[in-house]
Amino acid sequence: MEREQSESECKTMKLNDLRDNDGARKGRMRVGRGIGSGKGKTAGRGQKGQKARSGVAINGFEGGQMPLHMRIPKRGFNNIFGTDYAIVNLGMIQKLVDAKKIDAKAVVDHAALKAAGVARGGKDGVRLLAKGELTAKLTFEVAGASAAAVAAVEKAGGSVKQTAAKAEATAE
Repeated sequence: MEREQSESECKTMKLNDLRDNDGARKGRMRVGRGIGSGKGKTAGRGQKGQKARSGVAINGFEGGQMPLHMRIPKRGFNNIFGTDYAIVNLGMIQKLVDAKKIDAKAVVDHAALKAAGVARGGKDGVRLLAKGELTAKLTFEVAGASAAAVAAVEKAGGSVKQTAAKAEATAE
């Protein structure tokens, strides 16, 4: 089997030679440009009526039938006084200490946990829960903690300072 061209005769491809295949990109239809275009006069909108006019958006309107978003039952409400805590488990914190993402000697607070990537959200701070095991001696400064979490931290030789509980106690 012989080659038709030697390697030196082969034309190398250049960036300015690259192009799409024919028909790969279809141009948009220009409407309202004369009867001969096939989309002239009414520009594919039919005759008169609300949808023939400009600025019409009838989202959710079902021609007088009760719209879907009104037929479906509603549940619950958004509590404007509700608190939003980032929930962090002790087992996850132990993993971060083992991976040296959290300094065991420093105070573990919302900023430290956010930097480590476990406390997402939580505009009212962090709430500590007791899922998992904690063996490192850590000092926590969090908005809240479950009784089991506090017991587990103190059993490991650490301490928990709760800031939200104090704020609620002073408000009463």
